[in-house]
Amino acid sequence: MLLSTLCFTVMNLFVKYLSHFSTYQLVFFRALGSLIFTMSYLLYYKIPILGNQRKLLILRGLVGVTSMGLFFASVSYLSIGTAVSLRYTSPIFAAILAVIFLKEKIFKIQWFYFFMAFVGVVLIKGFSSDINVTGLALILISAFFSGLVYVLITKIGTSDHPVVIVNYFMWISTILGGVLSIFNWKSPEGIQWVLLFSLGVFGYFGQLFMTKAYQIGSANKIVPLKYIEVIITMLLSIFWFGDSYPLLSIFGTLLVIIALVLNVLYKQKS
Repeated sequence: MLLSTLCFTVMNLFVKYLSHFSTYQLVFFRALGSLIFTMSYLLYYKIPILGNQRKLLILRGLVGVTSMGLFFASVSYLSIGTAVSLRYTSPIFAAILAVIFLKEKIFKIQWFYFFMAFVGVVLIKGFSSDINVTGLALILISAFFSGLVYVLITKIGTSDHPVVIVNYFMWISTILGGVLSIFNWKSPEGIQWVLLFSLGVFGYFGQLFMTKAYQIGSANKIVPLKYIEVIITMLLSIFWFGDSYPLLSIFGTLLVIIALVLNVLYKQKS
């Protein structure tokens, strides 16, 4: 999980550094870099690429690329640490959507945890001078679609291989990002080519290491480590980009992290 956290942190920082490229171009390179790995895996192990529940797989891909695109767009308006911390509100949306579509139950204590996270978001917005309303809207909508991804993956279940699901996501993201970036293409120069392709590499291995962590470790020990990504991203963004985070904004971020960790631990215990 720590390796996963490191990979996602590097990817986040590169996204911010490359934010002068269009969102569509970032989506294209992020997806293309991972697509190389997913296609190689499926071909090597001779796993059917098209899968079984194709409509759901396509829908999951479309929802996923929407969430990713909105996240990339938000970093043009927000500090990367703030964007990452607010994107982690997705479990709240996932829980509410699961009640509606999957008939799952939310316990009273979970509503309290969600309220804690909401208060954290309010603190981040209300007392941070760098919070742009457009950026806030983009990242919260991104979190909503990320929560919807959870519902769709649950619907797909085990009938399709996990790499098949990710592969659909990468193909759809590559195609949409590539087509839409044609109208606003900016040619990378020198090291920018490496950094753009590395988005997909770090994103893929971040996902891979996280999956492995869940397979071999207990969730109550693994999950809290996942949120270290927010803290490391914020710290590094201070040194790299000169970002600043007011004290109450930091408190709000910690409140969001604590609330979400407590919710995950409670679900696991239940």
